[in-house]
Amino acid sequence: MADRPIASLSFDLDNQWSYMKTHGDPGWESFPSYVDVLVPPVLEFLKQRGLRITFFVVGQDAALRQNADALAAIAAAGHEIGNHSFRHEPWMASFSAAQMEAEIARAEGAIRAATGRTPVGFRGPGYCTSETALRVLARRGYLYDASTLPTFIGPLARAYYFMTARLSAEEKRRRSTLFGTWRDGLRPIRPYVWESGGRRIVEIPVTTMPLLRLPVHVSYILYLSRFSARLGRAYAAAAVRLCLAAGIEPSVLLHPLDFLGADDIAGLRFFPAMDLPGEWKTRMTGEILDLFGSAFRWVTLEEHARHALAGGRLPVRRGHEGL
Repeated sequence: MADRPIASLSFDLDNQWSYMKTHGDPGWESFPSYVDVLVPPVLEFLKQRGLRITFFVVGQDAALRQNADALAAIAAAGHEIGNHSFRHEPWMASFSAAQMEAEIARAEGAIRAATGRTPVGFRGPGYCTSETALRVLARRGYLYDASTLPTFIGPLARAYYFMTARLSAEEKRRRSTLFGTWRDGLRPIRPYVWESGGRRIVEIPVTTMPLLRLPVHVSYILYLSRFSARLGRAYAAAAVRLCLAAGIEPSVLLHPLDFLGADDIAGLRFFPAMDLPGEWKTRMTGEILDLFGSAFRWVTLEEHARHALAGGRLPVRRGHEGL
């Protein structure tokens, strides 16, 4: 019903090669992919629930002909298409202005060619962002950025990742801010406007638990559900209650591995909860979304950003204040 508060739902369409690349695994250069296997059932899953969401597409995948049908199907189903960078490098926050411009523009062009859509929203891989990135996005006319994850547990996630990877000292250095820092837990969890050089862009943070700042994106809840499905459901229900009590209109995030298990794909066993069957994960993901959907009205991130702007004066953060 229209009188319910809104919640945005987005899907980071990270591909197998991008996870392998970040993890330092060999063979990613051949761009192994599950996009053609993943997209049809996910679109059917969303159609059954009447959901229109935001898909963040990696430019490299959009540039590969093998993914053309799947990406065209996402756009044809009416979903918003966002920019998720071209090379999916979580260390892109260290890029120069010229490198950042090229990375975002190249992804833009490939996504437009594959889907017929020009993105108005961006999410950095691995929740990475920088003042340089935001300036480029604002200058290119983007409506919103959705890269921030206001949580304190990023360094713990990075430590786990490094434990499971075979990375050189230089590769670890490049990934030194993967999943963020402790300071990220102090970021705002409500939408705000970032301003620099007279240009503005709306920031829609990926929602974390009010007060506790623990993640509420589906991958994290599935990880908890690995130990107890009842615990996962209770955690999701608590997140809904806290968002309602705090007046937070949440932005909830999905990933491919919320639907795929080790029975669907080999080579990604280092990911938490990849020992669970894909069918079980899909069913649990549906339960989590239904819990949020019982209290909130699902919208795309573009709709969320426009709703936030229309609702009154958003806080303005300038320069490094927003980072």
